[in-house]
Amino acid sequence: MNRVVHVCRYGVLIAGLVLGLEALAAGDAARGAKVFQACMACHSVEPGEHMTGPSLAHIWSRKAGAVEDFLRYSDAMKKADVVWTEANLDRWLANPQSFLPGTSMSFAGIREEKDRQDVIAYLKSVSEGKAPAGARQGMMGGMPNLKKAPPEGRVTAIEHCRDTYTVKTADGKVNKVWEFNLRFKTDSSKDGPVPGRPVIVGAGMQGDRASVVFASPEDISNFIKQSCK
Repeated sequence: MNRVVHVCRYGVLIAGLVLGLEALAAGDAARGAKVFQACMACHSVEPGEHMTGPSLAHIWSRKAGAVEDFLRYSDAMKKADVVWTEANLDRWLANPQSFLPGTSMSFAGIREEKDRQDVIAYLKSVSEGKAPAGARQGMMGGMPNLKKAPPEGRVTAIEHCRDTYTVKTADGKVNKVWEFNLRFKTDSSKDGPVPGRPVIVGAGMQGDRASVVFASPEDISNFIKQSCK
């Protein structure tokens, strides 16, 4: 009798595990694409398009910290013996710091299990080339192609005098910016600016800050001139 009870309990346990795995795989990819919008500031799903974090185009069933050409993995991620399966992705998305202490990912996690399941289903569909129509295209909608910047965004000259930068743009305007409010960035991606033709992008809650994006670090020092006319 005891043996029968143990067998029954074991069967119930196995059934529970199977149901749990099925639940993880039962996410809605189309809904997951919408939930994933919270991640798109740091991740692209286009192959080779890295942002703050690596491209998530082909992470399914591959080792963590192994995306080609991504140079910003934490030591914890590079040393992790983890493969991105449904179960591991669920734990990671729930609380990255708890799942992998020492990770540089500052995202607090996705609290709702349903949301995590949907994101997992979406990432799987991306890896399989079956992402819902329009979902992949919409991911990078907020990242402009700087090669096609309008005249008011194309920088023609930058001069520095004491604590002020004077920025001239192709529409003929001259903007004077406090040096602390102007940032210089680089974008070497396919959508970055043409070498020698930086682009200025507004920022700040009050519109008082801006970033000038260059094609490479060399462009920065070659472009800015010291002048106090």
